[in-house]
Amino acid sequence: MEKRELLEKIRTFPIIAQGLASDVLAGDFRSVFRGQGIEFDEVRHYERGDDIRSIDWNVSARFGTPYVKQYREEKELAVSLVLDCSASMSCGSGALSCYDQALLCFALLAFSAEQAGQSLGALFFDREIIRVFRPRKGRVHTMALISAALASSGEGAKDAGNGSCLGAALAGINRLLRRRGLVVVISDFLCVNWEKELSGLCRGHDVIALRISDPLEEAMPNVGLARFEDPETGAYFYGATGFASFRKAWELWHHERKESCRLICERSGAAHLEVSTALDAALVLSRFFGGRRRA
Repeated sequence: MEKRELLEKIRTFPIIAQGLASDVLAGDFRSVFRGQGIEFDEVRHYERGDDIRSIDWNVSARFGTPYVKQYREEKELAVSLVLDCSASMSCGSGALSCYDQALLCFALLAFSAEQAGQSLGALFFDREIIRVFRPRKGRVHTMALISAALASSGEGAKDAGNGSCLGAALAGINRLLRRRGLVVVISDFLCVNWEKELSGLCRGHDVIALRISDPLEEAMPNVGLARFEDPETGAYFYGATGFASFRKAWELWHHERKESCRLICERSGAAHLEVSTALDAALVLSRFFGGRRRA
């Protein structure tokens, strides 16, 4: 999609984000993330009906009577968006490339964070970390981040062999954030060696892995002998899409990669969401966050 078309679409997002913000970033991190996003406040005497899991055994042993920990919600958690600008994100079989869809998700979340009164930061990466924005508030800052993301559209495809430093990006945002926050990683996750960094990030923050996919991953059409090129390395091969065995192997490989990503997120403690380029980003995000809020 042309940048002009993307910009026209993004201009409508502040209106859409009004409803999305209440589900995504209204500060109710406890209900959305099942007990995370809260910080220790104080201890008090145990009362009948209190959850025994909240007992502070060290304090109880010291005073000889049971005490429970009290927590409070963190309303001022920074929201950080980690955006993959690598060459593989330029792929796409329809009107939207993976990067186009990632940009639309980025803009929706950015406007939602702004309308919910949250600080917003961002980190862009391809083969290395290319831009970092520290968390700040306000429409001017939000527009600066979206403009930077829009300007980065397609940049990763210019140099073959770019690669993707997802692991370094996750470690980088972890070092940047001093307090617990919400981190949304927007990527196709077409890379390796990022599992350890994701686990480390999840230990201190609420993390959502937002995986961008394309319908071509689910079903390869019969287009005869086709040329396939890796945008990261420039390597290519010719595939006989007319053979059912080739299409089956293609779909199986993508399914296994998708499941691997989901399982890594599950083990690390990150929420996992897949957004196809064929779907409406606002609708997918609303259903995801709305469902978690009601859970």
